[in-house]
Amino acid sequence: MSKLEDLLQQLCPNGVEYKQLGEIAAYATGKIDAELVNSNTYVGVDNLLPDKKGKTNSDHVPADGRLIQYIKGDILIGNIRPYLKKIWLAQYSGGTNGDVLTVRPNNQNEICSDFLYYILSSDAFFLYDMQNAKGAKMPRGDKTAVLKYRLPVPPMEVQQEIVRILDQFTELTAELTAELTARKKQYEYYRDCLLAVKSEVSVYTIGELCRVCRGRVISKEYIRDNEGKYPVYSSQTENDGVLGLISDYEYDGEYLTWTTDGANAGTVFYRKGRFNITNVCGLLDANRELVRPRYLYYALGRVVGNYVSKGMGNPKLMSNVMSRIKIPIPALDVQERIISNLDRFEALCNDLSSGLPAEIEARRKQYEYYRDKLLQFKIHNA
Repeated sequence: MSKLEDLLQQLCPNGVEYKQLGEIAAYATGKIDAELVNSNTYVGVDNLLPDKKGKTNSDHVPADGRLIQYIKGDILIGNIRPYLKKIWLAQYSGGTNGDVLTVRPNNQNEICSDFLYYILSSDAFFLYDMQNAKGAKMPRGDKTAVLKYRLPVPPMEVQQEIVRILDQFTELTAELTAELTARKKQYEYYRDCLLAVKSEVSVYTIGELCRVCRGRVISKEYIRDNEGKYPVYSSQTENDGVLGLISDYEYDGEYLTWTTDGANAGTVFYRKGRFNITNVCGLLDANRELVRPRYLYYALGRVVGNYVSKGMGNPKLMSNVMSRIKIPIPALDVQERIISNLDRFEALCNDLSSGLPAEIEARRKQYEYYRDKLLQFKIHNA
């Protein structure tokens, strides 16, 4: 018998009591001056990362006013578009706003922050949150409903053992992710060396190399009413940017697309096959006599970030700016050789079917499987 099974048998043989979140935790209400936070300690919806990946530094730190204060051990949950599954267990103190739920256990001796974090990062919680959300275009979680979410509260020894087991999974994933980050930096260095400008290489603008055009408006209603097999690509980076599948297509072949507006503006994608793009995407149809689309994908990805406009809080990279970007273009045989080398390296960094990404994905699925199993208890009926 495992240690956890032994603890369950000893401490709660008749099952575990379930309680509403509001019985064991509450939303933080303390305040902190905006001037006391920085890009690291300010947490908004924008710098919480999707799919339970924590947070990054903020680009939009408030300059004045009062913020909601969070402390170490609080659980911060993005309350706009709950399906994005944004959540972070605070490792230090800082400030946030009303679009982020700041959940704080009432008593660490009843339920510890780490255990509660694992409960609230489960797909079951986010499904509940989304089912109770309000609004269609930009759904917002219902704060009252969230506090009614029922969760198990096993004895502290059981909580600590589950946290220990799940921490082992997250630590392994963190190690693999750190290695992948190092690999990607190595890839970028190698890419930059291969694509370095030689004096004898001709330089062209994107407008000289490609037909540049924009996508069209494709509504969710249209996708729903015209279901099919051809992808519609939009501005998101999740799921390769696929918004949905429809019965017709506008492009058939080998192209580049890029995001023109929003947080992902300037992100370049290599597309092959039959597909559609929405009006927040642009398309590059390369002149194959001058440049291979795959080569242009690598060369453009190296410099495109320098041309994204971030004014007025809405990043943009419009067609007229894209058309003016200059790219050095070597002979086609040199392009083919560079493509071959970079394709192999990129597969190691990004291909979910091989290398480190595949191992990380396998560990993530294993972690989620065991997390869901470990957090299921027989209900104790008093």
